[in-house]
Amino acid sequence: HRDFEKILYCIRSRRTFYLYPGRGPSSSSMHIGHSVPFILCKYLQDVFSAPFVIQITDDEKFLCKDLPLEEARSNGIENIKDIIAYGFRPELTYIFSNYESSHLFYRNTLKISKLVSLNEAMKVFGFDLNTNIGMVEFPAKQIAASYASSFCFLPPGTPCLIPCAVDQDPYFRLARDKAYGMGEEKPSTLYVSMLPGLQGTHRKMSASSLKSAIYLSDSPSEVKRKVSRLAFSG
Repeated sequence: HRDFEKILYCIRSRRTFYLYPGRGPSSSSMHIGHSVPFILCKYLQDVFSAPFVIQITDDEKFLCKDLPLEEARSNGIENIKDIIAYGFRPELTYIFSNYESSHLFYRNTLKISKLVSLNEAMKVFGFDLNTNIGMVEFPAKQIAASYASSFCFLPPGTPCLIPCAVDQDPYFRLARDKAYGMGEEKPSTLYVSMLPGLQGTHRKMSASSLKSAIYLSDSPSEVKRKVSRLAFSG
């Protein structure tokens, strides 16, 4: 974790904090590996009545995957249905698509973009001269949602807790680095383990491999078939 103590202080002092996971809709259904941060967020919302902000990064999947824009948007809509099914409280939950983001969110995206040099982005994210400019711009969007001022329904300065897989750490390290320049609270992160794929512990469950994942849309018979035929045994 990073700065989780700040969230514990909020809990002890009964101060509000908000939860922010993201979802990159690379397929039309989420798999059980994607469930881990959402299950954690559901628990935290139930216990602490924490506002819950979910960013659907449909733009990023269009930019970095071989997906038509309409397919990326459609996948995002289907993934939102999966997220709603966890039972989050509607009055404390806000789901938004980057493709259709709000004006406050876009303003912060612009400010963050101005604070991050191309040289810094290349070092943090591994961009090179062949990276498309949309991918170079994208990190500012993922960072923006970790600042409360991106959302009109959050009080200024509300701390942010981000339950996520460790592969998202570069984005939120940079978010913490730029918080002072934005006049914002540094977001806190809580890292969850990646669920291994059905083919073994040597690789994570991935939506890009049908044989490695159990999807939330799979029928009980399909889950049974995958576990009996594909899952590794001890």
